[in-house]
Amino acid sequence: MRSTGGPEIETESPSIPRERPWLFSCLIAPDAVISLGLASGALTFLLRNEGVAPDRAASIAALIALPHAIYFLWGSITDFWIRRRSWLMIAAAAAALAVLAAFHQPTLAVPWAVRLLFLGACFGVVVAAACGGMMGTLASETNKRRASSFYQSGSLAIGAVAVFLLLSSADRFSLGTLGWIAAALIVVPALFAFAAPPQSMVREHGAWETVERVGREFKSTFLRWQAIPYALLIVAPCASGAMIGLLPELARDFGVSGAQVAWINGVGGALLTTAGALSASLIPVRVRAPIAYLLVGLANAGTLALLSLGPQRPFIYLASTVLFLFTVGAGYALFTAVSLEFLGGSGKSGSARYTIINSLGNVPVVYMTWLDGRGYALWGPRGMPGIDALVCTVIAFILLGHFVFSPRSHVSRT
Repeated sequence: MRSTGGPEIETESPSIPRERPWLFSCLIAPDAVISLGLASGALTFLLRNEGVAPDRAASIAALIALPHAIYFLWGSITDFWIRRRSWLMIAAAAAALAVLAAFHQPTLAVPWAVRLLFLGACFGVVVAAACGGMMGTLASETNKRRASSFYQSGSLAIGAVAVFLLLSSADRFSLGTLGWIAAALIVVPALFAFAAPPQSMVREHGAWETVERVGREFKSTFLRWQAIPYALLIVAPCASGAMIGLLPELARDFGVSGAQVAWINGVGGALLTTAGALSASLIPVRVRAPIAYLLVGLANAGTLALLSLGPQRPFIYLASTVLFLFTVGAGYALFTAVSLEFLGGSGKSGSARYTIINSLGNVPVVYMTWLDGRGYALWGPRGMPGIDALVCTVIAFILLGHFVFSPRSHVSRT
């Protein structure tokens, strides 16, 4: 079978089972509830309700978000001993217990509650690692593309649902009851792992043979000339979504009301990014993932150019934001598709390699957030989206030139 740019690594099953790519919209839920529903959503609101100062609440939320940047340190555990879908369910159950225990503390700001939430986040990213390794075993390139879309759309949708349920219930239920709601949202979707295709264990005869195999797989993914453009693409700023958290800051400059900001960057934004992620599955698989990703990145940059160059009116802000969030959702889904193409087959170390690739993918969010802030400091409200659009466009065209004219790698996968 032909690969599309990935290294030559054995798949874990000689047969092609019914792969059900839609399952990944549920399997990523445990991580989405913690990372998007809590850390990036409801947590600071709940802490503020408890009288915690905004700066302290922000620090706690940042700590809970930290495991996503460093989970390559322990995500590789899902490659060993038991099947990845078993690791996923165990990690989801452990995350649910940790979050439930945190919500049964006197407040969410006490040290033990913070430690338990951080522990829950550490278990949550094990779910993401397992999902990455499982997606790498999909034999069909079409199903890999579909799984990427469902993975991102499910994460965004379930994260938004978690925010809605926790915030709408905050004034009616006790903290302990909210913990049960969060725990249920974490553990119930993970049960869909029972419906995931069975994945055979890749067994070796000894520890040294395992080390040799893992070494070969890392070398075939990262230590090859073809890996350089993929690595550059992963850390490129295209469709990074760094402006998502900055757009509300521009609302006043464009005469947009608080209610409009709350809607378009809240539930409306979640729907738009989810719709964008699902739309990526409609792009034909014959269009290589890097090319599709870069084209969506150019479209995303175009929405920011409209915001930068158009008149400072509410309509321009709202139209640009709608298009921006939709293209960011599509970009996120295609980023996952690029990651899977970079990864190749899962082999023995698929989760470990996926976590490294995915962690690198968070780097552009950090440096583009800083750069966009400098754009505002130097050139005002037009400078913030303008510098983002300019940098992304230039880099996207350079990388697009490479991937358009470079042939696909044709290697067999046994």
